[in-house]
Amino acid sequence: MPGARVDNPTPLGTPLRLVSTPLFSIRDLAKIYRMGDVEVHALRQVSLTLDEGKFVVLLGPSGSGKSTLLNIIGGLDIPTSGQVLYRDVDLTRADEAALTEYRRRHVGFVFQFYNLIPSLTAEENVALVTEISEAPMEPADALGLVQLGNRLEHFPAQLSGGEQQRVAIARAIAKRPSVLLCDEPTGALDISTGIVVLDALARVNAELGTTTVVITHNAAIAEMADQVIRLADGRVLSIENRTDKRAPQELSW
Repeated sequence: MPGARVDNPTPLGTPLRLVSTPLFSIRDLAKIYRMGDVEVHALRQVSLTLDEGKFVVLLGPSGSGKSTLLNIIGGLDIPTSGQVLYRDVDLTRADEAALTEYRRRHVGFVFQFYNLIPSLTAEENVALVTEISEAPMEPADALGLVQLGNRLEHFPAQLSGGEQQRVAIARAIAKRPSVLLCDEPTGALDISTGIVVLDALARVNAELGTTTVVITHNAAIAEMADQVIRLADGRVLSIENRTDKRAPQELSW
């Protein structure tokens, strides 16, 4: 399997390098939540790779393990067993300080709900991230990439749901992450607004080369992916590499 374990992984704080190996190599990943005497197996021996620069969709019903897998990839949770390599860094051996540095430098998150600060403008919400990043985009440039360059001074209450989600995307990409992890980013939106948000994600992937992972229960979104990973009951059912990607505007559900 690509991405074999290395004995001397590179420290998380070292500069990023363009390499031909997968961005993530995941082997035999398991996650068990214990509630009293009850064990919930959220992930069961998951093995897969996520390649650099790809648009990946994790597809499956509620309870299939999508969010748990995303949280482990993003350094928000740790597995019960198994291994996750980010390039040549073993995240499963990292301590909390190293995981915090990993999240800060390399990962952008977009969630179903936007988590914007109501008292700050769109530009100021994005600037919160750029102020703690090493080589960030200008907030206005990040908002321009998601086609909100004319809404810099608007507060969240003055924006539609789709516009707020695009501000959240701009905030996530402004620190130039290697990977953008999106948990049901269109789940709270109608189809027309959802397509606008998906178009913003596709543009980020194409123009910045940001590896983009979207989890959803909506099978239509899989049609815009380079790779579709289907999960059920904590297991990988199938991995499909696609060559006939469709534009977001061509999707319907």
